[in-house]
Amino acid sequence: MSDDSFIREVSEELRQDQAKALWDRYGPFILGVAVLVVLATAGVVGWNYWTQTQASRSGDAFSEALNFASEGQDDEALAALEKLEQDGYGAYPVLARLRAATVMAEKGDYDGAVAAFDAVAGDGSVPGSIRDMARLRAALLLVDHGGYDEVSARVEPLTADTNALRHSAREALGLAAWKEGKPTDALKLFDQIAEDTAAPRNAQERAKLLVELIRGSGDAS
Repeated sequence: MSDDSFIREVSEELRQDQAKALWDRYGPFILGVAVLVVLATAGVVGWNYWTQTQASRSGDAFSEALNFASEGQDDEALAALEKLEQDGYGAYPVLARLRAATVMAEKGDYDGAVAAFDAVAGDGSVPGSIRDMARLRAALLLVDHGGYDEVSARVEPLTADTNALRHSAREALGLAAWKEGKPTDALKLFDQIAEDTAAPRNAQERAKLLVELIRGSGDAS
């Protein structure tokens, strides 16, 4: 055996001895980490599958409720939405509450609809933007089925210049004011909408028309 061959064999033996020593020392730890990685990966995959399945089921249930509502089967729609409120996943329970309130209004149950919207608006677990929308929806119903004070109590905070819903909130409050014999207050609100360059065009056009009607009536000072 040449010197080179002997040296290679000795080096190989040393490497094997070192590898065996390292494995004896760290092998169980490495195996433990590998098992944890496999379990974590399986957990993530399982969780993603479960959430996707739940969301898909809730989406199907919501679509079924919407179909009932569109076909005029209000009682069936309300029953499906109530079940979704209890058993739904993700954002669907809140969407079901909002849609149920709309169905109540379509049935002519305005008190029930306002109460349902108010319940969403007062629920601290619901995102603020959705709570504001629920306040606005209740106020819009109360324009025709309530009084100015009831509308104001819900949308007055939404009329601030920084609020994204200010145009609709001002319109609801303006209509309620005009209905209740407060043309000057109504005119101020409609002027704000008409002069707001950020307001949607249709909202501006409605506001300008209402401004002309109020001024033309001669009631506003």
